[in-house]
Amino acid sequence: MKPELIVMLTHHDTTVKNAYQLFEQTKDIPIRHWGFKDVGLPPEEMKRLVRFMKDAGKVTFLEVVSLSEEEGLRGARLAVEAGFDILMGTVYFESIHAYLKDKPIHYYPFPGHVYGHPSILDGAIEEIVAHARYLEAQGVQGMDLLAYRYMGDARQLLKEVVKATHVPIVSAGSVASYQRIAEIWEAGAWGFTIGGAFFEAKFVPGGAFTENVRAVYEWLSKTEESELGQYLSS
Repeated sequence: MKPELIVMLTHHDTTVKNAYQLFEQTKDIPIRHWGFKDVGLPPEEMKRLVRFMKDAGKVTFLEVVSLSEEEGLRGARLAVEAGFDILMGTVYFESIHAYLKDKPIHYYPFPGHVYGHPSILDGAIEEIVAHARYLEAQGVQGMDLLAYRYMGDARQLLKEVVKATHVPIVSAGSVASYQRIAEIWEAGAWGFTIGGAFFEAKFVPGGAFTENVRAVYEWLSKTEESELGQYLSS
């Protein structure tokens, strides 16, 4: 199954100031999943942007990259108050999960040891897989895997986490090439986020944000699973 693209209106792990205008320019590309980070815009502007996205028929994601329990809870409250569909990120804390359990929102926390800004994931693959299994056992509805922020073999990590779990796995961070999208697809992950690579014109060199978004949408639309081999390294 083809992975889902989540367009993130973010660069350097921060929501861009002109996120509303960029979404307005790009929303007619038939991509269903859109999101941004919990930092970069005032809360009222975030809420206005979420309403705009939902009015356009989009599924909305807030990714919280703050790592403390207090900041994670603040992000969870913002996600609920703004009406997001999915909260991605936060280091998992029982308090965050307990707060969200009776709310109309899904929770996709980070598996593994995450630190820094921009975020980094480290530890042995076996440790990350074990933590992913633990999170699933706690009842989370999905996970935000920082595969390409991992200090190791991202491709193998993706395969092992997907194989070990039964909830949607989103590969988030540093997806900046068709090779990486092909690896995510090969692993069977549910989806992936792209933000910075659109702003840095990694897919259409010299092209605008909207051109880069459209290029990835068209690649996903036209590429068949049988063609992935030409994008994957040996």
